[in-house]
Amino acid sequence: MNKNIKIIAQNKKASFNYYLSEFTECGIALQGTEIKSLRVHNCTLGDAYVVFRNGEAELLNVHIPIYEQGNIFNHDPLRTRKLLLHKKEINWFMEKIKKGGYTVVPTKVYFSHGKVKVEIALAKGKKEYDKRETIKNRDLAREIKGGHYDD
Repeated sequence: MNKNIKIIAQNKKASFNYYLSEFTECGIALQGTEIKSLRVHNCTLGDAYVVFRNGEAELLNVHIPIYEQGNIFNHDPLRTRKLLLHKKEINWFMEKIKKGGYTVVPTKVYFSHGKVKVEIALAKGKKEYDKRETIKNRDLAREIKGGHYDD
């Protein structure tokens, strides 16, 4: 991994609930106090997702808490934020979503060379039995790594 990247938040729930592919890095339009809040590693991506409206990509349900030392111009923690993508990339994602079964979710928020970036991914929902398979594989890997065997 690059030395100039500092991860602020990761969406671990996304990799459990979806099959992720086509990862893309994009910028995000933020207000001043949001940047300050992110610098102290405050961000939650739990139920976040991306929508495409009027030819623009928007990020919803990302919780960036109010900056404690802020003033009356503090931001709304759950406001809709614009993602900075090229028109070609937006059209590609919109085409995939229209074909069906796909959504776009953020997987990481991080600083790259001092700028906040969001990694988004094309996601296809997992079925319940796929999630059980994921849990089984994770437990198996943990067991092998730890060297604990139940004989």
